[in-house]
Amino acid sequence: MISLKPRAWLLNVLAALVASALALNCGAAEKAVSAWVHPGADGKLVYQPTPAGDRIMDFSTAGYMGGGVALPTVPVKRTVSPSGGGDDTAVIQAAIDAVAALPLENGFRGAVLLAPGTFTCSNTIFISASGVVLRGSGADGQDVSTIEMAGRRHVAIATRSFGGGRRGRQSDDDQSDVSPTASAGQTFMADAYVPSGAMTFTVADAKGFAVGDTIEIRRPVTAAWVKFMQMDNLTRDGKPQTWIRAGTAIPIERTIAAISGNQITLEVPLSDSFDSRYLNPPGTAVVKIKSPARLTQIGIEQLHIQSPPQHVNHTQELYTAVRLNGEDCWMCDVNIDETMNSVSLGGRRITLERVTVTRKIDHVGASKPAEFAPNGDQILLDRCAVNANNVWFAATGGGHSGPIVFLNCAFSGDGHIEGHMRWTTGMLLDNCTLPDGGIDFKNRGAMGSGHGWGMGWGVAWNCVAKTYVVQQPPGAFNWAIGCTGESVPTARPFDKEPALPAGVFDSAGKPVTPQSLYLAQLTERMGPQALKNLGYASAAELRRVGLPLDKISPHGNFEPENTAVEP
Repeated sequence: MISLKPRAWLLNVLAALVASALALNCGAAEKAVSAWVHPGADGKLVYQPTPAGDRIMDFSTAGYMGGGVALPTVPVKRTVSPSGGGDDTAVIQAAIDAVAALPLENGFRGAVLLAPGTFTCSNTIFISASGVVLRGSGADGQDVSTIEMAGRRHVAIATRSFGGGRRGRQSDDDQSDVSPTASAGQTFMADAYVPSGAMTFTVADAKGFAVGDTIEIRRPVTAAWVKFMQMDNLTRDGKPQTWIRAGTAIPIERTIAAISGNQITLEVPLSDSFDSRYLNPPGTAVVKIKSPARLTQIGIEQLHIQSPPQHVNHTQELYTAVRLNGEDCWMCDVNIDETMNSVSLGGRRITLERVTVTRKIDHVGASKPAEFAPNGDQILLDRCAVNANNVWFAATGGGHSGPIVFLNCAFSGDGHIEGHMRWTTGMLLDNCTLPDGGIDFKNRGAMGSGHGWGMGWGVAWNCVAKTYVVQQPPGAFNWAIGCTGESVPTARPFDKEPALPAGVFDSAGKPVTPQSLYLAQLTERMGPQALKNLGYASAAELRRVGLPLDKISPHGNFEPENTAVEP
């Protein structure tokens, strides 16, 4: 892949942040450590559990192919040049459809290359088959390939799957009700308590399950749990508001790694806890499901997407950039200007690398658009950026299970990052900078239509932000560790008092080691080659992550770069 030349504004932001980091470390002999996660005497990470046994989860499975795998370079099968004034939507779509008709080879069909220049597009470009990549010649500079949005307001690029289900599952498996009886390929959790961060749990009967099975863990929403979370008394304008409807379930998709008796071990840890006191009856069902019918191995690369200016509220019809729903998909080196609700993700194991959203025209209204909406599982945003005011830099929807990771991302403007509504769990903000913005893991109360607790088991690690609203949900934790900025005690919206209990603020104003939690976890799980695969392979980068130099690969002593390999 081609390296992206950063924009001047991003260089200025990063320069200011580097200066800030240097100031923080001035006079310090060594970085602090957090009891919650720190390197032990043998160099391996040590985790401090909560009294109930919960721990900060291993986030390292976030991203393409489950983390630590280089983005592929897919051979070009079709090249499209701009028409020079006409509508280019149809010719780009025809090229994509032609590549989509090719046979799969090792999971890929091929790439459509857009030549340098401006492509005027009045409608959505759809990718409807697995193994297809849309690649420009550059996102910036002389060889930039620009998709110039025109005509009616629309999405610039979208995946289109016919599998059904809001999370990309096949429709017959996309259930939200809670079945009271177990059957073949269905059982229930048998532990009284399964902690957040756990890889293993016990079921009533593991017969009918096998290693490699895709399962859905259906965490029931009961009246008892809603009351325990203090979400049973939401009102707005005198009308009751519903946080999450009792009788539904929060589905968590996982793959079985091992089975021993009635004990199941997962490939990816659990991002939430399961307390039988509030979930039984009916109990947490564990159900074998078909592998979801998602599109796979789709990439969007080296592009510039330009929207007309939008001085409107986000509730109106909009120009938006990308809707990417699939599995093992990616965006890399994409610059996006003036779209709104710009990038929305669904599915799992998706990486966004060096994706930048810039809005010079301010959004209108108190409610805000979310420029990144990572509404899937195992999502990684690496070295991404937003430059805008009056927006959510990033916000999650309801009922998603992590890991969801923002790594080394820079956000310029007065926006915020938050779990926006209805209980998403397991998000890590790792070395993110928001000098004029905020990080919020909080209770939104009756805002919206009863958004309530938006985030549990969230971690801000070595971040710099203007403000933090990090609150402690009942029965869960949120952490801000090694972070710089002001903690703002806050009551539930529409209440004047009391201020809700604060989450854990550890080593405030003093960055901790390892510098990057995600990269340290990834290296421990997969070795230094995984860092090289992501472009973090130099000695300097390994020191920054907080790893001993004896872990450096003999081939890793060079400046960070994108080290993509052929599929």
